[in-house]
Amino acid sequence: MRVANKTIYDMIKFNLSSTTEELNKANEVVATGKRITDLSDDPVGLTQVLNIKSSLSNIEQMGCNIAIGKSWLTASESALTNVQNMISDTKALCVQMATATMSAAGREAAAKTVQNTLEEMVSLANTDVNGRYVFAGSKTNATAFTLAGSSVTYNGDNTAFTIKIGRDATIQVGSDGEAVFQSPGNDIFTTLKDLKSALEGDDVDGIQAAIGELGSCLDHISAKISDVGSKMNRMEIKGNILQDMNITNTERLSKIEDADITEAIMDLKVKEVAYQAALAASAKMLRVSLVDYL
Repeated sequence: MRVANKTIYDMIKFNLSSTTEELNKANEVVATGKRITDLSDDPVGLTQVLNIKSSLSNIEQMGCNIAIGKSWLTASESALTNVQNMISDTKALCVQMATATMSAAGREAAAKTVQNTLEEMVSLANTDVNGRYVFAGSKTNATAFTLAGSSVTYNGDNTAFTIKIGRDATIQVGSDGEAVFQSPGNDIFTTLKDLKSALEGDDVDGIQAAIGELGSCLDHISAKISDVGSKMNRMEIKGNILQDMNITNTERLSKIEDADITEAIMDLKVKEVAYQAALAASAKMLRVSLVDYL
């Protein structure tokens, strides 16, 4: 039975196309180092790869959130530590100003020091990270406090800014500034304002009263610093967990997705030989002349 030329050509075309495709695939594996690039390569493996890559993307996002959170908490801790030191210094100043030997002129001069302290403390309460205020609650784009004379106004809200550090876990990295600086019984700004008035009025009783109020404010700020420290510890632990998860998932991804380079190179050589053999065989089959039909 004679085979038609068209059938021969179609068979040769199909075989060359198939061999070329296999060669290109083998070359791609060697070039990329990946054994899975298409769904047809390994449907189950590709599904696993996509799931792992999704997990790695989430881990990366959580890592970014933690980095942001740490910067906020560091800024908060620094500001509150400075506030703590200023309260302590002001308390020591009060003890000095409350003595009977201190003159009215000396207390008047001290009042200016307290005003400077108030202004500096408001500046610390307006601490920001990249233009976002850490003591403004969730209104991070608004300046937390404004100072007019000796009166301080809070412009934020009472919802602390939070970040997501896990699938179902969040943590407060900002603060309700009113709760930090102006809570009942611990209103540091009002205490400084009243102290300034007492110093200007040569009011020893008012100065002595400020000593107790400053002590209460000092304890309050110290508690806030401890809270920030505990949050920093939690962030460190979470960050370490995420690093471990990232390493584990990356290793899993490599085992599923990456090719054995030695094996891939050997496979490529085999495919090259097969391709060359197919070309040679096709060339022989296509050398047809009139004599072949006689």
